[in-house]
Amino acid sequence: MRAGDPRKPQLRRTAGYYQGEFQAMGSPCEVLVDTTDEKLARKLLQLVAAEAWRIEDKFSRYRAGNVVSTINESNGMPVTVDDETASLLDYAATLYELSEHRFDITSGVLRKVWVFDGSDRVPGAESIRQIMDSIGWHRVSWQRPRLRLQRGMQIDLGGIGKEYAVDRAAARISPVASCPCLINFGGDLVATGDVRLPDGWQVGIEAPDQEGAAQKLISLRSGALATSGDSRRFLLKDGIRYSHILNPLTGWPIEGAPDSVTVAADTCTQAGTLTTLAMLNGPEAEAFLQSQNVKYWCLRTPRARP
Repeated sequence: MRAGDPRKPQLRRTAGYYQGEFQAMGSPCEVLVDTTDEKLARKLLQLVAAEAWRIEDKFSRYRAGNVVSTINESNGMPVTVDDETASLLDYAATLYELSEHRFDITSGVLRKVWVFDGSDRVPGAESIRQIMDSIGWHRVSWQRPRLRLQRGMQIDLGGIGKEYAVDRAAARISPVASCPCLINFGGDLVATGDVRLPDGWQVGIEAPDQEGAAQKLISLRSGALATSGDSRRFLLKDGIRYSHILNPLTGWPIEGAPDSVTVAADTCTQAGTLTTLAMLNGPEAEAFLQSQNVKYWCLRTPRARP
C-alpha cells in the first residue's frame, strides 16, 4: 500500500483468484476471493476492510473518543454501553470464569511495566506488585448495560477483538456473494463458501524462530483458524526469554506454554478463544486442547525460560 494512504485497500489478480490487502488492528490483512469478477472482488474487499476499520475504531485502546477510551477514562463513574459492546463484555466475563481468572480484560494495564520490544528491560517485582491492585474482573461492576471500573482500572479488548472482527467481516459479505473467500487478519482467518482450488486455501503456520517461514502447511476449505504465540513479542535477559503472554494473577509471563498454538473451529472467535485459553494453561496447553476435542497444532522451540 502507498505510504500515507493506510486505508486504501489494494487488489490484484494472482494464482486464479483475487487478493485484496490492507492494514488494520496493527496487522497486515487480506481477503482472497475465488472469482473471475473483478468488480465483485473489489466490492467484497471494501466491505471486509470497512468492517475491520469500524471495529478497530470502536474498540481499539489506541483510539481516542471511542467506547473503550470512554470506559478507561471514566474515573470510577458508571458507563452505559451499546449492545455490541455489552455482548463483548459478556463474552469476556464468561472467559474470565472459564479460564479460572487467567483471561482478564483488565490486565492490559500491565503494559505500563512490561514493554515487549525484544530488549532486556524486565520490570522489577515491586513495580509489578504495585499495579496488581488495578487488575481483576472481580473488581468490576458489570450489570448490562452499565459498567463501572474502580479508579485506575482499564479494559483492553485486544484479546478477542481481531477474531471477532474476522467473523463480523465474514457476516458482512455472506449476503452479498456466495463465492468462496478467505479472510485473514494477521493470521486469524475464516474460509467461506466452497473453494474451487484443488487443495483448498493453503495456510502456513509460521515457524517460531523463523519469521516469515512456514513450519506447517494446512489445507483449509471451510471454517476458521486462529493462532496465539510469542514469536514476535518478548524480552530476553541473561539468556532467558520472557513471553508477552502474561498471567493476570501474578503479573508475570505464563511459563511453559508452547511457542504457538493454532486451532481449527467453526468460527474465528471460537478458534481464538481456544488458542488463548490453551496458552494461558502453560505446560498443560495440549492437555487442555485434547479435552476440547478440537484439531490443533502446537509448535515448540527449545529455549531458556523464566
